[in-house]
Amino acid sequence: MKAHVSSILLGVRDMDRAKQFYTEGLGWKIQSDFAISVFFAPDGASPVGFYAREGLADQVGTDPEGSGFSGLVLTYVVRSQTRVDEIMAEAQKAGATVLKPAGALSWGGYGGTFADPDGYIWSVGYSAQGTDQPYAE
Repeated sequence: MKAHVSSILLGVRDMDRAKQFYTEGLGWKIQSDFAISVFFAPDGASPVGFYAREGLADQVGTDPEGSGFSGLVLTYVVRSQTRVDEIMAEAQKAGATVLKPAGALSWGGYGGTFADPDGYIWSVGYSAQGTDQPYAE
């Protein structure tokens, strides 16, 4: 198996709320809306989509009522500290919960984290140390 993710599916409790957060709040564009699932235009990256939480849990054979930190963090790497601040502000305005405000990180980078309305954690970061970062933008 290669170190590759073909797509990322997030199980959401309220499809309309999730769509509003990512489209109106963060500016994502819907590529396909199948009612039970939604996929966003990948813009050169792995596709991200939503699926009703209970249906996705059933599909993969687990309980939809998991709680606590899942151990999964979605990372979004940008090219400047200013862009980190902009994205964090956009997310908060859209209804995200800021978990860690943007600031200097212990390893020398700059970043912050937020949780979307379903609790999925996004880490937005920048590092002047690397030139071969997997930049999202």
